[in-house]
Amino acid sequence: MNLRITIALVVLFVVVILGAVLIATPTPISGPNGDTQEEGRFISENVKVSSPRPDSTVLKTFTVIGEARGTWYFEASFSIFIIDANGVKVGQGIAQAAENWMTEDFVPFTAQVTVENYSGPAILVLLKDNPSGLPENDDSVSFPIVIQ
Repeated sequence: MNLRITIALVVLFVVVILGAVLIATPTPISGPNGDTQEEGRFISENVKVSSPRPDSTVLKTFTVIGEARGTWYFEASFSIFIIDANGVKVGQGIAQAAENWMTEDFVPFTAQVTVENYSGPAILVLLKDNPSGLPENDDSVSFPIVIQ
């Protein structure tokens, strides 16, 4: 009898622990290009942005913080643009690698972005640096933000 109670308690304990783990694990939200948002962060195959978060409101000057694969950089940098609701570029910045960028691994970056004379919905675009100019080497990721 005691053995049955012990086994039942162990099984119950395992079920409770597994349930807690499943509830605590965030579910990634997939975007149209296979990009995801996990815990509010923007994540793609080559770029992870921790700040700003998608759909967040930012000031006219703000910092973009994240990681990009070393293949996205050329001479330790790549461009960031802000596109307004009409498709017009209204701001820009340069992402600078914080570590050695000559790798295929993720490399941390920061960028100061400034927006001139615009408030409202916008798209934050991170553009892979492509010194070759070859279209097959072009790449970018983007997500919506709001300029205050």
